[in-house]
Amino acid sequence: MIEKFYLTKKGLEKIKKEYQSLKKIKLAKTEGEPPEALHSEDLNPEYISFREDLNFLETRISEFEHIFKNIEIIKKPSKKKMETVCLGATVTLKKASGKKDEFTIVGTLEASPSQGKISSHSPVGKLLLGHKLGDKIDITSPIKLTYKIEKIQYRFL
Repeated sequence: MIEKFYLTKKGLEKIKKEYQSLKKIKLAKTEGEPPEALHSEDLNPEYISFREDLNFLETRISEFEHIFKNIEIIKKPSKKKMETVCLGATVTLKKASGKKDEFTIVGTLEASPSQGKISSHSPVGKLLLGHKLGDKIDITSPIKLTYKIEKIQYRFL
């Protein structure tokens, strides 16, 4: 089974830029003469470093090419599904205390908890998917917290 990589348009633009940057770096590294493999009878440390850098670049470029072949852009759901938490939703949760938390559900490549972007594969992301406006959700992490889904928006799509 081929893994799909779910990205927003903005997320796709970001990884395309990184991919192009890595290709430019690889080209710059390989344009000149590579360091000599041997220095006296020992392997040249510059050559070892050159090979390690090149291997890293080639691996990362290959990973990006695999991602590009298996991308699915996250799209706004139909009007009928707008009150359901789907990929790309920004969900406002309200605790009984009145405190609110907001999460945007994204694919694994764009997840950044410090920015409020959680993966659809994370425990909280999985829990939220499929729920509707007004549903109560129990999130258990050391302690059990009950949230009510107060708002569902699709503003980043």
